Order: sequence, then C-alpha cells, then structure tokens
Amino acid sequence: MKNRIKLFALLLSLGLFSISCNSDDNEGETLAPLSGKWNVSQVGTLVDGQEILIDAPQNESGCNKDYLDLKSDNTLEEGDYDSTLAPCAIYTKQGIYSRSHNNLTTAVEGVSTTKDIMNLTLTELKLKDADDAIIVYVRN
Repeated sequence: MKNRIKLFALLLSLGLFSISCNSDDNEGETLAPLSGKWNVSQVGTLVDGQEILIDAPQNESGCNKDYLDLKSDNTLEEGDYDSTLAPCAIYTKQGIYSRSHNNLTTAVEGVSTTKDIMNLTLTELKLKDADDAIIVYVRN
C-alpha cells in the first residue's frame, strides 16, 4: 500500500512538473485586442534596420482617414476615402482575417496577404509586410 501511495505521489509530482515547464504558445505575442476600427496614421519602411515613417499620404485633407475595421467574427472592411469622383467618397472592400501569433493574414477580393504585427497596443497597430513596408494604424 505504501508503494502505491509513493508511486501515485511520484506520478502526480511529475505531471505537475511537466505542466509547469510547458512552453507558452503565446511567447512574444501581445495579447491586446486586435478587433476594432483602426485608422491609417503613418506609412514607411525599414532602411538599414531603422524605421522611416511619414504621415499617411493616402489620407486626403478634409476627409476622414482611411481605415481597417477588424471585426470580432474575423471579417474585415477596408475603407478608402477618395475625392477623384466626389468629395470624400468612401470606397470599401470586404474580406476576412486571421491571426497566428504575431502574424495577421488578410484575404480581400481573392488576394491573401500576411504581415508581421510589429506592435499592438490598445491604441496602435503597426504592421510590416515581406518587403519591409510598414503601416501604422491608430484605434478609432
């Protein structure tokens, strides 16, 4: 009977030890909420490892800012304000998105794109694509 108790205690200890040493699947991943409406703020690139960012030129003066609306059901809407045909006309595209660790993959009009999430806080979302192009969004 003592041997069974000792064996049970040993197995329980090993089980608890293996759980406490389990690697975290979210290592390095920020847990701030991704869903929400994000306004385009800045764009830029990496040059010799340094970020070069400017105010987003696609945001037309006098119009609302272009945006990315990531909804909780993993659908998205991209909004683009353009005054070519009418002042501050809004053009939208619908799609879907998914997040895997620090990657954001979007599919809009049959085109799938994966970007690295460089920064995600309650107020800022910074994405970088494979060509080192950066876009910074601020939460609406």
